[in-house]
Amino acid sequence: MKLDTSNSGSQADDERSASLRQNRTGSATFTDRLRSLDAAPRSSASELAHLRYARKLVVSDALILCCTLGLAAVLHMLSDPYAADLGWLASTPTGYIVASVILGAFWMLLLALGGSRTRRVVGRGVEEYVNIAMTTLQLFGLIAILALLLDLQVSRSHLILALVLGTVGLMCGRMYWRWVAVRRRKRGKDQASVLVVGELDAAREMAETFAKEPEAGYRVDGICTPLGPVPGEEAISVGGRDIPVVGIDEAIVDAVQRTGVSTVAISCHLQQLEIRKLIWDLDPLGVDLVVAPGLIDIADHRLNMRAVGGMAVLEVSKPQYTQANSLAKRIFDLVFSAVALVLAAPLMILAAVGVWLSGPGPIFYTSERVGLNGATFKMFKFRSMRADADRFAGQLIAASGQQSPMFFKVKNDPRVTPFGRILRKYSVDELPQLFNVLRGDMSIVGPRPQVRREVESYDELVSRRLTVKPGLTGLWQVSGRSDLRPEDAVRLDLHYVENWSPIQDLVIMAKTVKTVLSTDGAY
Repeated sequence: MKLDTSNSGSQADDERSASLRQNRTGSATFTDRLRSLDAAPRSSASELAHLRYARKLVVSDALILCCTLGLAAVLHMLSDPYAADLGWLASTPTGYIVASVILGAFWMLLLALGGSRTRRVVGRGVEEYVNIAMTTLQLFGLIAILALLLDLQVSRSHLILALVLGTVGLMCGRMYWRWVAVRRRKRGKDQASVLVVGELDAAREMAETFAKEPEAGYRVDGICTPLGPVPGEEAISVGGRDIPVVGIDEAIVDAVQRTGVSTVAISCHLQQLEIRKLIWDLDPLGVDLVVAPGLIDIADHRLNMRAVGGMAVLEVSKPQYTQANSLAKRIFDLVFSAVALVLAAPLMILAAVGVWLSGPGPIFYTSERVGLNGATFKMFKFRSMRADADRFAGQLIAASGQQSPMFFKVKNDPRVTPFGRILRKYSVDELPQLFNVLRGDMSIVGPRPQVRREVESYDELVSRRLTVKPGLTGLWQVSGRSDLRPEDAVRLDLHYVENWSPIQDLVIMAKTVKTVLSTDGAY
């Protein structure tokens, strides 16, 4: 008896085989999937890049510890050449060298065991520096325990000096390598090639976010949407680049293999089983998976990831605006503004004389602004416009074609005087606002102070800007100044209100100096 091998019999087999090939994330057959279980997973491009980066950190940390521990030994010997408190080591250069080598070896070991070079820590905000500081404390405690148990006489002054210099050196080294990495990414290097999966609008938003922050290391090279490429939507334009729609979201693996991307970023809400299946499908390809939870403008310190019954849950803490009105921030504002006024007094006198000589009108310009909880106050600035400038504001708004009056500003404003352009270029015209800070109307850092006509256009969400005091500088100041689009300025102000922290204030103040000196976006 022979088996029927006719075309009619094989057609059903072909259909069944074809149905097995169709799956949510690619076109691999069932047999191929069984074979892939035996294949060793490939390291992803980001894993290999991190491995190379971690090796640099190992060498850098070792060199820094050699230099700082050696410097500590030399300084200690010079300050107390007759010290004899090493006990178990001779108070000689050789003894200091041996002590430094042992200390450095333990330090490198604890840095490795503490995960200071893992992907979870490296380059993640202040966590990397906190990890180094904690490692130093652990080392200090370990030495104290060993000295107690073994009855060792350890030079406390040498130990403290070595730990301080070593910690500072390690942190400076990490700051340097982080700066190098960010600089390379901003130049388009060391970026992961990304395939974004989701609805077209959501995919565009994710691509725009990655384009705005190249230091994150993501470059979108393709998009998968539910409909795939359709007439008129074969590509989207982001940051001057055309990003092609390469397929549908039911064939992600196929799109990955065709585009050669190293990362898949999901901007849509796939089911849990679909995401788990996608993880397994991407594993043998060495491709990373990034899932966006749909939250925007939430700072790291407000997010807490935890697992509940095997399900990833992202906890979001309440907005931090109440802390932005704390007594500590007010004390800082008082001290900083008082000191700044004393230091800036000569410059302010020169500016006042220049305004007086530049034409008729008052030296100071006062404008009613809306502050904390909607209270109005008089804001001071050096006058940089004609005395009758406010009369023409409505005409300029109409002529500019801007649909929103919020953050209204135009380049080459005809109302600005020649000397006023110089003041604005370096933000000298805003120095009198330090008096507003002293009075309590404003803060050093906060949202941009706006006039009533701008506030009247607020919706309920934007009005939350008024829950904190306006600032002399802020995220808008260090993120493009007057070149920002109104919607971006609003987003940055809301981000500041919801995610306030003292560290963020200090970072903004430091960036303000660079922004003012660069004069970008000032007009």
